[in-house]
Amino acid sequence: MFPERFSNLPEYAFPRLRGLLDAHAPGGEILHMTIGEPKHAFPDWVIDIIAENASGFGNYPVNEGMPGLRRAICEWIGRRYGVFLDPDTNVMALNGTREGLYNAMMALCPETKAGRPKVLLPNPFYQVYMVAALSVGAEPILLPATRDNGYIPDFTALSPDLLNQVTVAYLCSPSNPQGTVASRDYWAVLITLAEKYDFKVFADECYSEIYRDAPPAGALQVAQELRADPERVLAFHSLSKRSNLPGLRSGFVAGGPQSIARIKQLRNYAGAPLPMPLQHASERLWDDESHVIENRRLYQEKYTAADDIMQGVPGYAGPEAGFFLWLPVPDGEAAALELWQKTGVRVLPGAYLSREVNGENPGHEFIRAAMVAPKKEMARGLTRLRDCLYN
Repeated sequence: MFPERFSNLPEYAFPRLRGLLDAHAPGGEILHMTIGEPKHAFPDWVIDIIAENASGFGNYPVNEGMPGLRRAICEWIGRRYGVFLDPDTNVMALNGTREGLYNAMMALCPETKAGRPKVLLPNPFYQVYMVAALSVGAEPILLPATRDNGYIPDFTALSPDLLNQVTVAYLCSPSNPQGTVASRDYWAVLITLAEKYDFKVFADECYSEIYRDAPPAGALQVAQELRADPERVLAFHSLSKRSNLPGLRSGFVAGGPQSIARIKQLRNYAGAPLPMPLQHASERLWDDESHVIENRRLYQEKYTAADDIMQGVPGYAGPEAGFFLWLPVPDGEAAALELWQKTGVRVLPGAYLSREVNGENPGHEFIRAAMVAPKKEMARGLTRLRDCLYN
């Protein structure tokens, strides 16, 4: 059985969605717009590299990532953000960023602050943030990310008493589900608060390479500009979205040497390193930018298509980045069920990604639609959605 602190966790979003929809027949051709699983093609040479190095499946993997992979990661960070890190001390390969976002909390949530430590989360949020906080006995503090604050939490509204108890703040930029990008100034405010009140920032940046116009600023980049403590920020990145390879389960965490050393030590006991053939493929992927540029072009075409289809829908705002639409409706569950029964399009109720605080769930009046399918299929789904819910 789960410990008591997990007793009030809501059911995970996708089993919950199946419980809502699957007892009802679809009203048309089934189109999936629920899960953020990229459908664009990944580079053909990925398969060749895995095959060429298949003998590596016969060996235990390098725990922290082989030297070539860590070199490629650090060189990519340097090109993308102008931050130059030591491959031996500042990065570790991950078996997907979810592993890192969870295990970083296990390794780094300090036990030195008086009372139960607090962990700051945006609301809506990626569910692993909350479970990670609860796993170390911390108290999750959910901060609303709503239309009123531009769909990004207002950390400056928190009291000094609360901030003094904070150990970690999670922030996803570009955000899931709203597609909001934290500006340089926003990151600077958060990192300055972290410096003043002595907590760490866990920057979930797995959507960083999918954007409309300008590349989003990175937390490590801003921390360097501020000359913040190198241990203050940890950044998490993934090949799932950048390279359309969610099944590769490959990402990395980058941060200060003490933090990375503690995460590596936990991995020695409780982690699952990336198999060596996949490490070889990952090295090449971080070295190559051409497939990322093409991937981004395809998403930019879909932003334009979505804007055209949803033009005139009250409250519609296309995302700055990422590949989700966060669409206003009177009731997300009712809208998702109606859409399924009338059209066969599956979307996710926004309330399944957020949590009720003080009687309000900031996702209740939204649905999330993933723009991961090819453009024509996505356009069919959005057209059905618009005609069903907004006409």
